[in-house]
Amino acid sequence: MTLSWRRRLRPGRHSSKHSRHVEAGGDIELTIPSHFRCPISLELMTDPVTLSTGITYDRLSIEKWIEAGNVTCPTTNQVLTTLEPIPNHTIRKMIQDWCVEKKSFGVERIPTPRIPVSSVEVTEILSRVTSAAEKKDQAGCRELVKKVKALTRESARNKRCIVANGAASALAAAFGAFSTAGGFHENVGVLEEILSALTLIFPLDAEANVYLGSTDSLHGMVRFLDGGDLSQRRNAVLVLKEALSFDKQKTSALEEIDGALEALVKLIKEPICPTSTKASLVIIYHMLNSTSSSSSNVKERLVQMGLVSMLSELVVDAERSICEKALGVLDAICGSKQGREEARDNALTMPVVVKKMLRVSDLATEFAVSILWKLCKKDQREDDEGGLALEVLQVGAFQKLLLLLQVGCAERTKEKTTELLKLLNLHRARLECIDSMDFKELKRPF
Repeated sequence: MTLSWRRRLRPGRHSSKHSRHVEAGGDIELTIPSHFRCPISLELMTDPVTLSTGITYDRLSIEKWIEAGNVTCPTTNQVLTTLEPIPNHTIRKMIQDWCVEKKSFGVERIPTPRIPVSSVEVTEILSRVTSAAEKKDQAGCRELVKKVKALTRESARNKRCIVANGAASALAAAFGAFSTAGGFHENVGVLEEILSALTLIFPLDAEANVYLGSTDSLHGMVRFLDGGDLSQRRNAVLVLKEALSFDKQKTSALEEIDGALEALVKLIKEPICPTSTKASLVIIYHMLNSTSSSSSNVKERLVQMGLVSMLSELVVDAERSICEKALGVLDAICGSKQGREEARDNALTMPVVVKKMLRVSDLATEFAVSILWKLCKKDQREDDEGGLALEVLQVGAFQKLLLLLQVGCAERTKEKTTELLKLLNLHRARLECIDSMDFKELKRPF
């Protein structure tokens, strides 16, 4: 079969040496030896591996075949005794020699591939990690975790193999073992390595999250959040978010740990990176929406820390994902009287919330409407001045609420929007806030 590498020679070049390869148009065709081609892709193999049936394939092609759920050899249809292909160094060296020989035809030599880690190797490493954790051998465990990190970063294939063999649960169990109150400071080095390794293999499995939800593990992560360097704080908040997203009931245990709330708020006030900011917002959101009796106390503490003003400033120019999460947290805080009072007293809150309606996403719009509804509908002022309603009208909320009904939204959001429009309509006569030009492109639904 004649495949690949067709190119036009310049006049005179290789004219005598390779004249037998030159066709009428001046093109050169190279014939790839059949045993150099992958039986699946029919392309030149760059990382030849052999199955238990003795047939050699390119690693990428056969791994896709196996990952698709096939347990037979594509060529012979025989059932494979093992799904671990063996590198065929002989064929690979022959292909490299052939590439060097055909270099003058524009053929590049295939690089020598790294041999990926096997399931047996991963199992052995993780077994040693568990053993080192049981013996409290923090130096030995640290070196093993570094090796896991290096293998994970080496290739996507290695990462899949490491995850599939239970690395997350082994590392999480080791983190809990080294996080005991008496030995935390002695084990900071290995704990830091474990957190860093865990961030490379997200999402974590259920067993790993159970280990990370233990009292010792939660205290260990909070210690890093509260007093670690930037990298430690980032890794701690990312792993903590994974653990709480799996089991939201653990938020009550987190609330009782000294310094946890303060450390999470600090990540918003002094952001490290967008990822850590989002993780902190997600954790706070779970804590605010917890069914525990202490959730109201959490809201009060967050208000006292100035989170309302931080969120209002954060939303101004935040990316979509951060904006959605910040509005979600603000909506939860406004579920308390103290939170609503703080939001009403903040000059930036109302304009920013209205501005984000219909401009970020459907979720952000739902949160924004809910915030306005809580601020306007609940705890209405006793007097008839309607100061809050006038403020909402001044920043253009009425137009956007009308437009929201026009374009459609979720049923619950529609109910809140309708109630807000009725409330604001009582004060429209005192403030003409609608320009007829704002609706020139709208079509009547009737």
